Amino acid sequence: MARKLKTYQTSLGFYDQAVAAPSMKAALDAWGAESNLFHQGAARESTDPEVVAATMAKPGVVLRRPVGSNGRFTEHAGLPTDLAGDEIEGRPAKRRAKPKKQPPRKTDDKAARKAALEYERAERQREAERRKEAAARAKERQRREQAVAKANAALDEARREHDSTVSALEAERAALDKRTQAEQDRWDQQKQKLEAALRRARE
Repeated sequence: MARKLKTYQTSLGFYDQAVAAPSMKAALDAWGAESNLFHQGAARESTDPEVVAATMAKPGVVLRRPVGSNGRFTEHAGLPTDLAGDEIEGRPAKRRAKPKKQPPRKTDDKAARKAALEYERAERQREAERRKEAAARAKERQRREQAVAKANAALDEARREHDSTVSALEAERAALDKRTQAEQDRWDQQKQKLEAALRRARE
């Protein structure tokens, strides 16, 4: 059974924000709040008929209006027009008209149920999109890990081949040094014999 939605309202940055959600926690999640604004007195349940109607028409969607204004809540609100302070070019700032207090109007049960169902449908759609994005990230992470593993394997194979080649060259150089030394020893002995024979022939 769909949970009944309520309208919650807060002010964050340059905007008043409102959302139709099944709980305060869901509202805080929708606003992206990092602390409990309700405990801090910065958020409340709204019974303003116009605000309730606007949020119930788009359950789960955060609606905004410039902070301190009495305008309609919409998805794409402009910035406040009176951010410069109390006076602009020597003229006193316009006083904001105090909002008229309106008696709270009960939300039509049928409309509330419809809004709750739409909220759950939108929440399911958002959850499906989150799962899809998570699966895409996991797939990309797996692809990167496989690419890294393949590159590491190729590097290890190349390193082993290089080490083997260097070892073979060092063995060849050692054998060549040994042959060179043997040839030098043979030549020294032959040279001594030939020089001795040369000396005897000159005597």
